[in-house]
Amino acid sequence: MAQDMKRVSIVIDGASLLAETDDNFVCATLDWWPHDKCNYDNCPWGYSSVINMDLSCPLLAKAVQAFKPLRIRIGGSLQDQVIYDVGHLQTPCRPFRKMNSGLFGFSKGCLHMKRWDELNSFLTATGAIVTFGLNALHGRHKLRGNAWGGAWNHINTQDFINYTVSKGYSIDSWEFGNELSGSGVGASVSAELYGKDLIVLKDVINKVYRDSRLTKPSLVAPGGFYEQQWYTKLLQISGPGVVNIVTHHIYNLGSGNDPQLVKKIMDPSYLSKVAETFKNVNRTIREHGPWASAWVGESGGAYNSGGRHVSDTFIDSFWYLDQLGMSSKHNTKVYCRQTLVGGFYGLLERGTFVPNPDYYSALLWHRLMGKGVLAVQTDGPPQLRVYAHCSKGRAGVTMLLINLSNQSDFTVSVSNGINLVLKAESKKKKSLLDTLKKHVSWIGNKASDGYLNREEYHLTPENGELRSKTMNLNGKPLKLTSTGDIPNLEPVLRDMESPVHVLPLSMSFIVLPNFDASACS
Repeated sequence: MAQDMKRVSIVIDGASLLAETDDNFVCATLDWWPHDKCNYDNCPWGYSSVINMDLSCPLLAKAVQAFKPLRIRIGGSLQDQVIYDVGHLQTPCRPFRKMNSGLFGFSKGCLHMKRWDELNSFLTATGAIVTFGLNALHGRHKLRGNAWGGAWNHINTQDFINYTVSKGYSIDSWEFGNELSGSGVGASVSAELYGKDLIVLKDVINKVYRDSRLTKPSLVAPGGFYEQQWYTKLLQISGPGVVNIVTHHIYNLGSGNDPQLVKKIMDPSYLSKVAETFKNVNRTIREHGPWASAWVGESGGAYNSGGRHVSDTFIDSFWYLDQLGMSSKHNTKVYCRQTLVGGFYGLLERGTFVPNPDYYSALLWHRLMGKGVLAVQTDGPPQLRVYAHCSKGRAGVTMLLINLSNQSDFTVSVSNGINLVLKAESKKKKSLLDTLKKHVSWIGNKASDGYLNREEYHLTPENGELRSKTMNLNGKPLKLTSTGDIPNLEPVLRDMESPVHVLPLSMSFIVLPNFDASACS
């Protein structure tokens, strides 16, 4: 395609924070699906579940350790059919097996405590921050359609939490149930029942941790799809201080076999639609549960295991990084990617644990984007998505630029703090760039600040193939080192006063070390 060069001005408001994320905003999930979970004639799970994944592989540990630390959420569709082999379990401890009458086509399954020990050994060694999703259907029965009723039996869960505490395992948060909210996915529970059960679970957590040296975990719920009335009622029934974190799931690209998947990912107006959900969740919490905060508890883009040759390739990062940027603007504290391993949407390839492109996108975000979110104005077209955060662990600001255009090469100028309404540049008049120069202390003018360079991380697909499994960083393919280690993510250094160039169909993190943002100090 013929390229055209466009000049774009960006104004970042460094005077106040728009929102704040958690320090460990990036999160990845581990799921329960067995190897015979299939969608659309593909069975993409292999041995990548909580129950059967090979935890001894050095690369898996290295991939998690690279985050120092990575937040991991253990949960998924089958979590409400998991019983724990501890205490006075009344039923035999058997693995999941295919069963037409079962939820999602599977029987109940069981977590042996030996496996729980192995998992905790791995999670402790890699420094992971752990959220564990508990079974919220135990003891209940099916009523009609998707609806389930009856009292939740908390004894097995209490025995499991007791065991966990007795072993000294550190759990950051316990999540209650998976996709049971509203009309549910597979099964649903009314907000009244759910809210009352959360009070019971909170009581269990308080009692079990009362005399423990371990930090008391947060209570997370409901891990479902947002429905305003249901979520509102849940917060009203459970009441102040019971639920610490409200989780919702996002699969805004539709089904994994949708032929429009690629088109949706590259369409800025389609990507923006889901902002409404983030906004509404944030408002519901503010109005009905201000003691809680919002997480995206699970998000894989396309549901039913993700899109083959899409979710595990470069093109998915346009969706993924845009989601991280957009959700953080609406006070989302944590964003959990479905999955770390498993399905087509794994950050790591199942079986080999070799990183897919989105792994590197997640790692760069985690290392560069701090928790302070800043407001941005730009005169660029909708194909150029712009996000800005306080830099992580150092002074200044980091921008994320996502270029969805296949032909426009953007030259970007950046300024701070003047609330101009940005207008498209006219050839005859003075450019906005020239106007800003008069009013704004330019980023990096003063060599006395000690920063003459900025860091740039430009992400492009290998050989220009959008569905490449290999991502280039500053033109070099990101591949494991000869010793099987995660590669260093090295920036290119640019003179502070030079404009930023963003290539067509690319994503860039730009670190501006002496951007004057008082909100970040």
